Amino acid sequence: MTYTRPWRDEILLRRPPQEDSRRRGARQVQLREVAHLFDVSLSSLKRYVRMARQGNKLAPKKGPGRTPKVDEKTTRLLNEDMKERPSATISERLHFLEVLTGKRLSYSTLWRVLKRLGWSRKKDRWEHQSETSF
Repeated sequence: MTYTRPWRDEILLRRPPQEDSRRRGARQVQLREVAHLFDVSLSSLKRYVRMARQGNKLAPKKGPGRTPKVDEKTTRLLNEDMKERPSATISERLHFLEVLTGKRLSYSTLWRVLKRLGWSRKKDRWEHQSETSF
C-alpha cells in the first residue's frame, strides 16, 4: 500500500527559513519536546527531519524478506480441500495445489501450513485440532 498523503505531523519537522546561531539552542529544546511528544528518541527525530528535508516519505516501508509462497487463496483452497478429502495424502494435496494455483510447494512447507491452520494427522485421517488439546 502506498502512502500518498504527506505525513500529518510533517509540518512540525520543517525548519524555519532562516536560523541564526542564537536560535540553535532553542531549536534543540524544541526537538527534544517534539521527540517527547511523539515518544521517540532524539536521534530518530533528527533522522525523520533529515528525511523530510530530502523530500523522502516518512511513511513506514515494506518489511524485508521474501514474499510467502502460500497466500490467502492457497490457504483457503487447502482448508476447503482438507474438509472435503480428509484422507488425502500430502503428495495428493501438493498436486492439487499445483494444478489449481500453479505453485510448487515442498512437502515440509505444506506440512507447516497445515499445522498453522490447526490440522493434525490422526491414523489415516486429517482432523482439525480441538482448542483444548495440546
